[in-house]
Amino acid sequence: MDWDKLRIFHAVADAGSLTHAGEALHLSQSAVSRQIRALEESLNTTLFHRHARGLILTEQGELLFDATTAMVKRLDAASARIRDAEDEVFGELRVTTTIGFGTLWLAPRLSTLYERYPDLKIDLMLEERVLDLPMREADVAIRMKEPSQADLIRKRLMNIRMRLYASRNYLAARGTPEKLEDLSQHRLICQNTQASQVAAGAALVQTLLAYDVPSTLTVNNYFGVLQGVLSDLGVGVLPDYLTHDFPNLVRVLPDVESGEVPVFLAYPEELRHSKRIAAFRDFVTEEIFAYRKHQQERNENAA
Repeated sequence: MDWDKLRIFHAVADAGSLTHAGEALHLSQSAVSRQIRALEESLNTTLFHRHARGLILTEQGELLFDATTAMVKRLDAASARIRDAEDEVFGELRVTTTIGFGTLWLAPRLSTLYERYPDLKIDLMLEERVLDLPMREADVAIRMKEPSQADLIRKRLMNIRMRLYASRNYLAARGTPEKLEDLSQHRLICQNTQASQVAAGAALVQTLLAYDVPSTLTVNNYFGVLQGVLSDLGVGVLPDYLTHDFPNLVRVLPDVESGEVPVFLAYPEELRHSKRIAAFRDFVTEEIFAYRKHQQERNENAA
């Protein structure tokens, strides 16, 4: 099958218009139309329904578009591997992680990575939805659970726990709770139990709400919870990785915490030789090591 015709078909299907596809391919509309007709004749089928407002794929067109999409992604992966054969680390790296971890832990540390590799172009994709790495929705992921998708290389980075924190100003004004029952005298700031979050965090919040907390502030991500705590609004449920960067946070009720939450880094098997992936993996590993060392020193000083 003629790849040029498939390439033009893919552009038309993606754009939904002969004109827009022609502009992207630097071809005239008539040239694009001729190639589509020739492809339809060679396959003896109709690939598009023609409408006044654009083109819509037929069932056969959908099948072919799925195939060309997979081909394009494989070509992109091959191009990435070829680029990564160079000694230099450069180009785009799409990183996906949760809003909380990406905003509060990863992004503030990226200056170190950019200093090391100034030609990197990082696309930081922050959302709770788990992107499909094998389908190349992203290149590398940091997630708060072990990835279940096949054909992934995964590395356990660390374990975290959800704990209770308040600001120094809040505790000076309202006092420090000594037992769970004391939460009835405080405002609890936490993620909404219906929001997408790790199961261990949701379970801890459910336990705390059972103690007749009269006032709450619920937010749909940990960034919002942190801002509430730093604004002296109450006692918040937060991941323990924040304590290094926010020294104004004071842990309260130290016996209260969630179960362990594993943090994993994962990337597709086909990118195992990518120098960009290796650079990012090594950077994150070094930052995690520094974080753990700081935590250990802090615990020893507290003891």
